[in-house]
Amino acid sequence: MKERLRQLLNHREKLCVVDSDRVSSAVLLPLYNRQGQYHIVFIKRTETVKEHKGQISFPGGTYEETDSTCLETALRESYEEIGLHLEDIDVLGELDDEVTTTSNYIVSPFVGMIPWPYRFQTNEYEVNEIIEVPIHALLDKDCHQPDTEILNGQVIESYVFHYQGRIIWGATARILNRFLDIFTQAIQDI
Repeated sequence: MKERLRQLLNHREKLCVVDSDRVSSAVLLPLYNRQGQYHIVFIKRTETVKEHKGQISFPGGTYEETDSTCLETALRESYEEIGLHLEDIDVLGELDDEVTTTSNYIVSPFVGMIPWPYRFQTNEYEVNEIIEVPIHALLDKDCHQPDTEILNGQVIESYVFHYQGRIIWGATARILNRFLDIFTQAIQDI
């Protein structure tokens, strides 16, 4: 499965968003396999962060001048926020860039496998909670609903995911939906 995901991610044309008025950022979609079930790691942001207070997202953040690539941003931020060590992440590939509607970011998402169990270490200023969600729960039709958002005055297709009283929406939900499409294709190919 891991190699099929890698193949699917790397043999597709990535949609890149270029907009000098937006801030570059990157996230990591951390995956792990526990007893044959794949899980995705999300974080719930604290109320003390500058933007996206209390939102559920993937670990990640703003591109800094010391980062040579957006992948480096995603890996650095994942270490800073939840203690994921670079050597523990097997980067499988990247997804299409996404823009945020409530802030001014271009998000470059990367998918990486991590070992399980993992000893996360949260940055208490940035991360309120680590949420580990089985992919099969996200694929359940009762979890996933279509939605719309407004971006630059235009209505865009979006999604909302509900899991154990938590709501995943916005750019995170759009990135997640794109990944789940690829994951579903990988399952069908096996």
